[in-house]
This record gives sequence, C-alpha cells and structure tokens, in this order.
Amino acid sequence: MIDYSYLIQEVMAWADERKISAPENLTKQALKLGEEYGELIEAVLKKKPDQFKDSVGDMQVVMIILCQQYGVDYEQCLRDAYRVIENRKGKTENGVFIKESDM
Repeated sequence: MIDYSYLIQEVMAWADERKISAPENLTKQALKLGEEYGELIEAVLKKKPDQFKDSVGDMQVVMIILCQQYGVDYEQCLRDAYRVIENRKGKTENGVFIKESDM
C-alpha cells in the first residue's frame, strides 16, 4: 500500500508540473473544490458509489493543492482538526452531531 504522505507529495509534484499550484491560481482551485463538492452531493443523492469515491479523491487532490498554494501542511490541518474534535462532547440529532457548546 502507498503511504499517505507519499501520495500528498506526489499530488503536489503533479500540480507543480502543470503549474496548477501557482499562488495566483488559489481562487481557481477554491472554485474547483466547489465543483467537486457538487459532484459529491450528486453522487450521494443519486446513490452512485463510483462517482462518490471519485469525488472524495478529487476533493482531496484539490485540498492538497490549495494547502500547497496557501503554504500550509495538509496533514497538519487534518491533525489539528482531529485534535479539536477528538474529545468533543455533544449529541447527534437527525444524523447531525451538535457539539455541547451549541446546545
């Protein structure tokens, strides 16, 4: 199996080779993430598992490139987000988690 960190580096190199990762393309990549998100929602609504998997992967590629453009570490963003939620208390209502501080 390919290491996740290796894949991130490969995506960043791929973006560099195609000049996608240039900082002036940040807005375009943000819009691309919106496009991929729309495809994910379509996959969920229409129950298309292959499109769902493709959309999840595409969104990660775009988010890696966005982080590269913005000068932040993609894996660190994930670690930081997990640290915020790992001990969060709350409850789930209608399939949505509501954190304790919002109740």
